[in-house]
Amino acid sequence: MKNVREILKSKGTQVYSISLDSTVFEALQLMSEKGIGALLVIEGEEVVGILSERDYARKVILVGKTSKETLVKEIMSTKVMYVNSDVSTEECMALMITKRIRHLPVIDNGKLTGLISIGDVVKAVIDEKEFVIDQLVRYITDAPTLSQK
Repeated sequence: MKNVREILKSKGTQVYSISLDSTVFEALQLMSEKGIGALLVIEGEEVVGILSERDYARKVILVGKTSKETLVKEIMSTKVMYVNSDVSTEECMALMITKRIRHLPVIDNGKLTGLISIGDVVKAVIDEKEFVIDQLVRYITDAPTLSQK
């Protein structure tokens, strides 16, 4: 069973973040530039929140605020679930589904070491299932038949 460490090994450990006092517009620009859907909000070296496109849609646009005047700290999600790199992909998927979240920071020994998305987890689970299926097909097709014995 794959774990978070293996996901980070293949996707990399780059994490994009923004400060509490940045504007939502600045956050959206960074997300657009990097092609990502969420940013960690960092104060010092501590993860204090996460800002996603969903936060923007629900807490800025739908309530009539403007992204250039609203600060990240006003709309970020402050309850940030996280995992360490030893957690299995299936545990991550279960957590993400039950908590209805799309991003998980990876924190090892108190230090931020990466960020995974639901897409990363789904890809890892599918890759693992495809590997098992391939191995089973090889076993079945390579198994000696009664006439070969």
